[in-house]
Amino acid sequence: MAVSPPFQPMLAEARSELPHATALPGGLAFEQKPDGYRAILFAGRDGVYLQSRNGADLTGAFPEIAAAGRGLPSPLVLDGELVVAKDGRLDFGELQARARRRGAGARQAARSRPAHLIVFDVLETADGPRLDRPYRERRALLENLFTDGVLSAPLALCPATTDRATAEEWLDPAWGTVGIEGVVVKGLTQRYTPGRRGWLKVRARASAEAVVASVTGPLSAPSTLLLGRWDAAGRLRFIARTAPLAPAARRELGALLYPGDEDHPWMGRRFSAGWGTREAIDHRPVAPDTVVEFAGDTAVDDGRYRHPVRYLRVRDDVHPGQLPPPGG
Repeated sequence: MAVSPPFQPMLAEARSELPHATALPGGLAFEQKPDGYRAILFAGRDGVYLQSRNGADLTGAFPEIAAAGRGLPSPLVLDGELVVAKDGRLDFGELQARARRRGAGARQAARSRPAHLIVFDVLETADGPRLDRPYRERRALLENLFTDGVLSAPLALCPATTDRATAEEWLDPAWGTVGIEGVVVKGLTQRYTPGRRGWLKVRARASAEAVVASVTGPLSAPSTLLLGRWDAAGRLRFIARTAPLAPAARRELGALLYPGDEDHPWMGRRFSAGWGTREAIDHRPVAPDTVVEFAGDTAVDDGRYRHPVRYLRVRDDVHPGQLPPPGG
């Protein structure tokens, strides 16, 4: 196989709103961004391999996807998003739990909480690598693979459109409630460039990510989180404080966080307990290496959320260095 692991997938650069046709050459395509793990499926003569975005081997964690790969013509390399559905929506927590299992536990989880790979690109076929072919050609090939029955469940075709109005509808928070976290924008004439942020990504308006930089309450079961992002100058800026955490979230985060050292940028720093008050928050800095997703409203000033935000979950698939700067 010309396209083989370890492989750096093409990435997307964050945007705050959907671009217009002139943003990328040759016109635009819009794809739904499901709430899952990026994964590359390699079906080769020597076997099947499922790789995460960061290069980890996920083959043993998702035996049902590996089994599907063994039934594909060789060679075939597919790019997509691993997801697990529960109660009518994509459940990232269930997916995280699946990713940690191997052996008999993984096989049992595959039966009780099956995963799907939502495929949005084809990188290699028996005719050779497709990386240099335009997106519209790769997309047509992918659609034909599904139409002809070569690809089928647990593989699924990612919804795509060239209609910007339809893509705007996908950004409605109602889609977020079922696990569609945004839209990826691709140029119809774009080639696939591994490791490059050549696509654009627009998240649904309701959520964002930040690093946990400090907490209130005991570190073993924090009451609230103080969230930050690094700005262009490398300073860790305070952007939001969460509302009080639910008991389950306090336990989950208490098991992940640990104290910041004396060089922590927020050590000894004072933060206001709220807009228009001089009362300070009694907080405890923690090592800023845990990324979380939160939901907030649109009252944001220079990247800082005016009102308390709502903690959603830990994003252990996102590295702190991948976060955009405040306001980005």
